[in-house]
Amino acid sequence: MSFVLKPAAGEPTQRTSNPAVVDTVASVIADVRTNGDDAVRKYSQQFDGWSPKSFRLSEDEVRSIVSSIPESTLDDLRFAQRQIRGFAQAQKDSIQDFETETLPGVFLGQRNIPIDASGAYVPGGRYPLTASAHMTVLTAKVAGVERVAATTPPNEGLPPQISVAAMHLAGADEILVLGGVQAIAALALGTETIAPVSILTGPGNAYVAEAKRQLFGEVGIDLFAGPTETLIVADDYADPFTVAVDLLSQAEHGPDSPCVLITTSEAVGRAVLDHIDALLPGLQTNAIAGPAWRDYGQIHVTDTLTEAYALADRFASEHVQILTEEPRQALESMRNYGALFLGEGTCVPYGDKVIGTNHVLPTLGAARYTGGLWVGKFLKTLTYQEVRDPAASAQLGEICGRLSRLEKFEGHARSGDLRAAKFGGADLLWGEIPTRAVTEQ
Repeated sequence: MSFVLKPAAGEPTQRTSNPAVVDTVASVIADVRTNGDDAVRKYSQQFDGWSPKSFRLSEDEVRSIVSSIPESTLDDLRFAQRQIRGFAQAQKDSIQDFETETLPGVFLGQRNIPIDASGAYVPGGRYPLTASAHMTVLTAKVAGVERVAATTPPNEGLPPQISVAAMHLAGADEILVLGGVQAIAALALGTETIAPVSILTGPGNAYVAEAKRQLFGEVGIDLFAGPTETLIVADDYADPFTVAVDLLSQAEHGPDSPCVLITTSEAVGRAVLDHIDALLPGLQTNAIAGPAWRDYGQIHVTDTLTEAYALADRFASEHVQILTEEPRQALESMRNYGALFLGEGTCVPYGDKVIGTNHVLPTLGAARYTGGLWVGKFLKTLTYQEVRDPAASAQLGEICGRLSRLEKFEGHARSGDLRAAKFGGADLLWGEIPTRAVTEQ
C-alpha cells in the first residue's frame, strides 16, 4: 500500500506573490519609468551600495577582469559553454523555415526570426551563478539575437569577476553591473543610458521574479520562476547514499526548495532518511539545505513504478531524476517535468552547470504546460501567405464570406466577396467595383 514516509512540514510555496514584494516592485518600476537613470542609481545605491560612474563595463574593464581569472577556470567555463552551445545549435538546426502550397497557387510559409535584443539577469548574492550566463546569454547568441545585454549585481562593492568572465565568454554585447528590480526595470523600459530589450531571461530572488511578472507584456520573459525543485524516482536498484547526496545537492539552492523522493522500496526510503541525517551536519550549506529538507522534503513509498511515475507527473517537478534499473522507461511513462536525468551516471548538477541542456526550467507545476528556456524562446516563429492563382483567391473569397457572416463580421465577409467578384466573376451584392479598380484577367 502506498504511503508517505516523510511528509513536508511546511506549507507549499504559493503561486501568488507576497503583497509587500508586489508593492515594492511596483513602486521601483514606476520610478524607473518616470525618472530613468536617476531612479536606477538611487535604488542601486539604496539596495546594493553601488553607484559607479557607469553601470556598463567598458571593453577595457572587461578585458582586465577576464585576465585576472586563472586560465584553468577559464578553461572550465569554456568547456561548459561548448556543451551548451552545441546543444543549443542542435536545437536551432531542428527548427526549419518552410513554404508549402496548400491549394494550387496558394502558398503558406513560416520563418523563424531572432528577437532583436535580449536581457540576461545573472544572479549574485548568495552564489555567483555563472552558469546562468551560459544558459541565457549564449543560448540567445546561438539563436541569432543581435544584442544581448547581461547584468549582474555587484559583489561587496566590486564587479563579480567570475560572473563577468562568464558573460563575456558567452558573447554578451553589453555587461552591466546592476542588480535587483532596478536592473530588470532598466532593461525592460530603457533609460537615458540603457537601451530597452525585448525579452528578459534568467533567475533571481523574489523581487526580480516579481519585476519580471509585472513587466511581462511590455517585454517577453522566459518563465515565471519559483524555488528550485527536485524529485527522484527510485526502485530497489537505487543506491540510498546516492539518492541522499543528490537530494541535498538541490536543497542547498534555498530554504524553500522542495526535495521529493518517490520510491517503490520502503527500505531505500528509510536508508535515505538516515543518510541525509548523517550528511547534513557536515554540509557547508546546511543552514540552507537543512531547513529545505526539514520543511519541504518528502518521501513517498508506492507499490509499483507505474504508480511512482503517475505521482511524479502530479508533482510536475522542475528536475526529475530517475534512479531505477531501467531509467529510460521514464521517457515513455512521464510527461510532466522540466528536465529528466536518467540513471546513476547522470545528476541534476550536471544539468545545472555543465552537460549542455538549459537549466532555466519550469517550477510550481508549470511543467504541466511548458518546457524550459531553449533556443526557440529567442526566435519568433512568423507566418506569411500569398495567393497567386486568381481562381484560388475566388474560391477562398466565397468561403471566407460565408464563414465571416456566420460570425456577424460583415467587413471580413466583404473582403472575401471582393476577391470572389474580381477574380471569379461572382456578383457583388452589396455594391459595385469602380471601373478603375477592376483587374484585367
